[in-house]
Amino acid sequence: MHIRLSHAVIVATAAFAVSSCQTPDKAVMTTVAPPPDRIVAAENEPQNWLSHGRTYSEQRFSPLAAINSGNVAGLKLAWSYEFDTRRGQEATPLVVDGVMYTTSAWSKVQAIDAVTGKLLWQYDPEVPGESAVNGCCDVVNRGVAYWEGKLFVGTFDGRLIALDARTGAVLWSTLTVDPSKPYTITGAPRVVKGKVLIGNGGAELGVRGYISAYDARTGKMAWRFYTVPGEPGVKDGAASDAILEKLAGPTWKGEWWKLGGGGTVWDSMSYDPELDLLYVGVGNGSPWNAAIRSPGGGDNLFLSSIIALRPDTGEYVWHYQEVPGDQWDYTATQQMILADLMIDGKPRKVLMQAPKNGFFYVLDRETGKLISAEPFVKLNWASGVDLTTGRPNINPEARYNLTGKTWVAMPGSLGAHSWQSMSYSPQTGLVYIPTQEIGFPYISDPDYRHHKRGINLGVDLDAVSMPDDDAARKQIVDSAKGYLMAWDPVHQREMWRAPYLGPDNGGTLATAGGLVFEGDATGGFHAYDAGNGKELWSFPAQTGIIAAPITYSVGGKQYVTIVTGWGGIYALLGGEMALKTGRHPKIGRVLTFTLDGKASLPPTSAEPLTLFDIPRQFGTPAMIAEGKARYHRTCVGCHGDSAVSPGVLPDLRYSTAINDKDLWYSIVGDGALTSQGMVGFKADLSPEAIEAIRSYIISRTLRLPEAKKGS
Repeated sequence: MHIRLSHAVIVATAAFAVSSCQTPDKAVMTTVAPPPDRIVAAENEPQNWLSHGRTYSEQRFSPLAAINSGNVAGLKLAWSYEFDTRRGQEATPLVVDGVMYTTSAWSKVQAIDAVTGKLLWQYDPEVPGESAVNGCCDVVNRGVAYWEGKLFVGTFDGRLIALDARTGAVLWSTLTVDPSKPYTITGAPRVVKGKVLIGNGGAELGVRGYISAYDARTGKMAWRFYTVPGEPGVKDGAASDAILEKLAGPTWKGEWWKLGGGGTVWDSMSYDPELDLLYVGVGNGSPWNAAIRSPGGGDNLFLSSIIALRPDTGEYVWHYQEVPGDQWDYTATQQMILADLMIDGKPRKVLMQAPKNGFFYVLDRETGKLISAEPFVKLNWASGVDLTTGRPNINPEARYNLTGKTWVAMPGSLGAHSWQSMSYSPQTGLVYIPTQEIGFPYISDPDYRHHKRGINLGVDLDAVSMPDDDAARKQIVDSAKGYLMAWDPVHQREMWRAPYLGPDNGGTLATAGGLVFEGDATGGFHAYDAGNGKELWSFPAQTGIIAAPITYSVGGKQYVTIVTGWGGIYALLGGEMALKTGRHPKIGRVLTFTLDGKASLPPTSAEPLTLFDIPRQFGTPAMIAEGKARYHRTCVGCHGDSAVSPGVLPDLRYSTAINDKDLWYSIVGDGALTSQGMVGFKADLSPEAIEAIRSYIISRTLRLPEAKKGS
C-alpha cells in the first residue's frame, strides 16, 4: 500500500483540530467528529456532498442555485487534477468541509483541496494487476463513503478499507470475499447507522451474490445477506438463512450452487431513515442462460430484485422481483431514488428505478407494492407489467434457451439505463435518465463449459459478433443511440430528450438553479434547462465521460465537478459501436468549474495506432474459425468485439506479438504480462487454441486498410 501526502498536510497536522466553521473559503480538515446522524441531516449542509447520492434518498439534487439557468453560460474551468491511471473513471466525488474525496481506477483514493485542486494525499491499495481478469467491466471504482472523519473504499480485489480522512492512513482493512473465486468490488460503500455496507461483482464469471455490513469503527462484520440460495440443507449462518429456505430455495432447480447463481449487489443502495429500511438492488443470474443455471425453470429469487432489509440486522422485510428467471442480464442494480410523490391525489412514499430492462418502476417503498411500471424506451422482451401480480408479460420468443433460436432483444445486455446515475428534481418533478438504445442478439452456447478464468454466460458470443459485411456493420453501428431523457414518474411519460452521438453517456445532476448537468461519451460536458432540455452550456473535456457530476460550495462560492476518463464495459467490449464516440486520449481527470474560473486544459490527442509489420497468415479457414470462437469466448470482454478495441486496452490487430508464436504464447498462455492485468489462460486454452486465436487476430489485421495498402 502507498500513501502520498503533500508537504502542507505533513507540516500542518496541528491545524487539523481547528473547527471547520473557521476560514470557510479554504479547505480545512477537522478531527472534531461530526454527529452520527450527519448524513441523515444532509439537507442541512447543502454546501457539502456527504454521500454517494448527496443524501440517503439518492436523488442527486442540490439546493444550490448560485449557478443557474440565467448565468451558466459563463461557467469556466476553475481547476483540474490529473489521475496517474489511464483506465475507466466512474467515481462520484464527496465534498466534506472544503475537502474533496474521490477515487480513480485500481481503487486509488485522493483527497483534494476543493477550492484549489491541490492534492492533499493519495492512497494506493496496490491492487494486484492479475485481479483484472476477475472483472467484467474494467478496473473501475465509483467512490468512497464518509462517516465520522473516516473514509471507506472497496477495492477491486475485494477488500473493504477504512482510512483516516485527514491523512489517508489505514485504520482497518478486511477481506470481504473468498479470494479463490472471481469476486470484485467496483461500487461505492454506504454507511448507515454506524455500519459500512458493501456488495461485490462477478456474476458474469460465476459467483454467489451477497451484501455485508461491517462495524465502521472496527471493521468487524455485523451481518451478511445472501441474495440467492446456496446448496440445499447447508446453512450460511447469515441473516438470509430463513428467507432463502422459505421463499427463494423453491424457485431454483438443478445444482445452481455449483455455478454460483449470481445475484451480485454490485452498485445501488438507498436508505430511508424514517422507515429504517435499507434498499438493495440485486443483479443478474450466473450464468445468464437459465437453462444452464436452473434447468427446469423457476423465478430464481432474488435475481433482478429490489430487497428491503433492516440495516441493524440484515433482516428481510420485502422484495420486488422485476424479471423472474432473468436470462438477459437485466439487473436491478441501477440507482433507486426515494421521493414523496402525489399519485392519484394521494401522497405516496415511493422508490423509483429505471433499470436495464427498459421499464420505469414506481414502488411503495414501505411495502414493496408496485404502483406503476411503463416502458421508457422501445422494448420487445415483454408486452407490459401486470399491476396486480407485479410480473412482466414476457414474450415467449425472448426465451432463447427454450426456442433454440437467436433472439435480438431491445434493450440488450448493456441495458436501456445502466449504472450511470439518474437524478430527480423536486422542483420540476422530473427524473433525468442517461438513456440508451442498444440491441443484443442472444443465442444459447451449444458448447458451453465453465471456464476457470473469464466470463461464463452460456451465450454464444461468437455467433452474435459483428458481421464482416460492411453494410450490415454500418446498420448495427448506426442503430446504437444514446440521449438524456426527462421522465415524469407520476404520469409515466417522457417530457423531453437531448440527443447525443452515441450511448454510454455519464450520470446526471439536477440543481435548484433549474439545471441538469451531464457528460457524454464523446467528451462533452453539458448543462441543460431542467424544464425544457435546452442546452445552455458545454465544455470539451478531451475524453469520454461516464461518471456523474456533483456540485458544492465553499465560502459561498458554488462549484461544479465532474470526473472524466472513458472506460467501463462499453469502452472495452463495444468494438466498432463504441468507436462511434471517437478514439479517446488515455487520460483521467477531475474537472471543477466556477463562474469566475480562469484555468484551461493542455492540448491532448489520442495516441495513433501504427501497424509496424504486416503479419503473414498461417492458419487454415477452419483454424481461423476456431480462433474466432475462442476469442469471443475468452478475449472479447477486454479487447473488443471482432478484435476491434475502442482504445482503453491494446488493439490486438496492431500488436507485434501476433508475428511471433513463442512471444504470443508467453503472453496468452503463460501470462508474461500478468502484472499489467493480462494473465495467462493455459488452464482453459490448449496451445492449439491459443494459436487459433492468433490466426484469427491476424485475419482481422489483414482487413485493416493500411495492411491492404502495404500488402
